[in-house]
Amino acid sequence: MKRTYQPNNRKKSKKHGFFARKGTKIINNRRKKGRKKLTR
Repeated sequence: MKRTYQPNNRKKSKKHGFFARKGTKIINNRRKKGRKKLTR
């Protein structure tokens, strides 16, 4: 039987990565605040 979690880095970063978050308000707010690190 195949397990349910088949990790795929490309898919993961498309959904949750930096470029996925780039358009959101949170990133922009963190930028305005002058954060060193925007994302983990």
